[in-house]
Amino acid sequence: MLSLHQLTVFLAVYEQGSLTRAAEELGYAQPSVSEQIRGLERTLGVTLFRRVGRGVVPTTVADTLRPHAERTLAAAEETRLAAQRVKRFETGTIRFGMFGVARLYAGAGLVADVLARHPGVRVELVGQNSSEVAEDLRRGRLEAAMIAMPSVESEGMQVTPVARDEIVYISADPETLSSPITAKKLAQASLVMPETTWRSTDSVRTLLRQMLHETGVNPATRIEVEDVEIAVELVGLGLADSVIPRGAAVQLLPRLAPNAGWVSMKPKLYDMFAVVHRAGATLSPAAQLMIELATKRIQSIATPM
Repeated sequence: MLSLHQLTVFLAVYEQGSLTRAAEELGYAQPSVSEQIRGLERTLGVTLFRRVGRGVVPTTVADTLRPHAERTLAAAEETRLAAQRVKRFETGTIRFGMFGVARLYAGAGLVADVLARHPGVRVELVGQNSSEVAEDLRRGRLEAAMIAMPSVESEGMQVTPVARDEIVYISADPETLSSPITAKKLAQASLVMPETTWRSTDSVRTLLRQMLHETGVNPATRIEVEDVEIAVELVGLGLADSVIPRGAAVQLLPRLAPNAGWVSMKPKLYDMFAVVHRAGATLSPAAQLMIELATKRIQSIATPM
């Protein structure tokens, strides 16, 4: 039966043109090399080398066999490496980028999904805002991530939209919630907005600036905070209104501001969620798993693309 060992010896002899030099390269005794070549010739029913002086010359059959042997050994090595990658994956660390509000959609559930499949791994969900996560991707600190668009530049990145979620206006004032929020109403609103560190690139604020472009004003904020949970609590206290993704509103209002509600913008606005990684990158099994599970979680709450 043909073996990978025989093919390894065959290529060494072919490249060295000598049984002796092939044995030296492989660290074998010459009789062992000769036996491997004879065994391969018996298996294939052909002559692979002819002796010339102290060396050997490959036959036409050997010339034909060489590229096949190289591909076979390369495939075998790739198989070995794949097995090693899976072995490391089963006991290693899975690191995945997630924008901050995504924890409300997929945080604990995503970690539970991963550990259900691979209980031996360690999980890191990294990121507070899509801009921060995108920078980690560009610098190679992350392999892949789930981000909110349009807050990330796509140059050098492969961006795959997976879902969208409506951006809604939240308030504790029933009259405010009686009709959709137009650009004119938004321009007059007193707002508390999260993501203050990333206010210039945050996807929700970018959408609001676009909506208000024709009015010639930017969204006015009365209060700036980092966490969406604090913003929702302040809305519940009646101190300001806010604009957040619908998925966040559905999850947070009943718990943090039960007296508040939400209403659509006019025209409706949508946050786009996308998987991002370096263009042309070959993703590891860990990254592929996180993309699969994060996409399922996001699409279970937001509208699939």
